[in-house]
Amino acid sequence: MTPDAFKAAALALPAATHVVQWGGADVFKVGGKIFAVMDLGGAFSIKVSDIAYEALTESGAARPAPYLARAKWVAFDDLESLDGAEVSGWLANAHALVAAKLTRALKRELGLS
Repeated sequence: MTPDAFKAAALALPAATHVVQWGGADVFKVGGKIFAVMDLGGAFSIKVSDIAYEALTESGAARPAPYLARAKWVAFDDLESLDGAEVSGWLANAHALVAAKLTRALKRELGLS
């Protein structure tokens, strides 16, 4: 998957927004909460479920994300070597996990309920 395809897949999710923060990183949010981050080199981090965290880190497919591992985030070092459909699925799951934690009022406002 290319960085442009990653960005397009993330922004195709409902109410997703994009900002550039932290020295040029692409940060993707829903309701002001981050669900994915991609750095300039093509590495990225995403929020995952507890089960996905264990599976991805134990298999070696991903590593615990620096500073965010306690919140079940994983990091991938090479976006371009990964299957686009799989990454798109991970993005959709990350978005859903973060959106589920938003308040009912904010979900209504964003059209997520």
